[in-house]
Amino acid sequence: MNLQRHGAIACLALTAMLGLSACGSDNNGPAGASASGSAADCATGTLNAQGSSAQKNAMAEWIKAYQQKCSGSTINYEPSGSGAGIEAFIAGTADFAGSDSALKDDQQPKADARCGTGGKAINLPMVIGPVAVAYNLNGVDNLQLKPATLAKIFAGKVTKWDDPAIKADNPDAKLPATTIQTVHRSDSSGTTDNFTDFLAKTAEADWTFDKAKEWKAPGGTGAKGSDGVASRVKGADGTIGYMEWSFAENAGLGIAKIGNGAGEFAELTAENAGKTIAGASIEGQGDDLKMKIDYNTKAAGAYPIVLVTYEIVCNKGIAADKLPLIKGFLGHAASTEGQAELTELGYAPLPDSVRTKVEAAVKNLS
Repeated sequence: MNLQRHGAIACLALTAMLGLSACGSDNNGPAGASASGSAADCATGTLNAQGSSAQKNAMAEWIKAYQQKCSGSTINYEPSGSGAGIEAFIAGTADFAGSDSALKDDQQPKADARCGTGGKAINLPMVIGPVAVAYNLNGVDNLQLKPATLAKIFAGKVTKWDDPAIKADNPDAKLPATTIQTVHRSDSSGTTDNFTDFLAKTAEADWTFDKAKEWKAPGGTGAKGSDGVASRVKGADGTIGYMEWSFAENAGLGIAKIGNGAGEFAELTAENAGKTIAGASIEGQGDDLKMKIDYNTKAAGAYPIVLVTYEIVCNKGIAADKLPLIKGFLGHAASTEGQAELTELGYAPLPDSVRTKVEAAVKNLS
């Protein structure tokens, strides 16, 4: 990604966090139509949402595009972390929540209650966010790690970069004896939930902390948000951390190749991440589109650490003054145009088989 794109992403992220409204509209056609064929409908008003920091750059792009088309609309998105976003949604202070993991069984009743009688909180996947294992190690490029090695590093069992386990994965690399400094999320995070789920399902013998939104393993340094983790890794030699892909790219960090179920070391690309998502299944019922990812995928070339970023919203019971704007904005995000806007931001668009289901679910909101 070039510097111009980096600057644009930073500007868009600020737009999302501050909820800046567009100065005007370039939509000269009828409401709901644009020159590029967006299926979204224009509406006026203000939405307040928060949650996943991993989807911050995606939200910034969608907000910019929607507000430019639809004058009189303001969407505020605070990248407070998935856990905080769900809490705000349940409390009624967020019109919808962004989350890198679907609602848990113990969260569902509270979220449903927020939607009122007959309403249900549903999970709408909006974008695929590959999770990068990014590192800063002088003199080492093209690092590759099997899941078991990665688990040992983050569990504190492997503490030096020249450990035999890392050497075995990188036989041609000159690895220094530098102490490994791991960086994890300090806040409740769907990225942590997905990363630890990957370790639990692919390296069970070495990762005994199960999966959770809160970091459970001992040691390491905590940092808030994907941007905080990226900043810590960039700031010190010998560090390694996990973060949503675009933050690793923006920081110019090295990204490790990860061992997959086919026995390959897979590079993180949108195409390789999409190969893993192609094997995912939908677990939810009706318009609830909760997905299950096979982290042990044997698809050739598949990059296995991917997360599905959801928007959590009521399927019924949405306030009348909010409903048109929620449907319009989320409709844009789920449209072919909205998904195409993400391809240069370090995300992999939804497979069309999933995207069309999300688009239909948004149209059904009431």
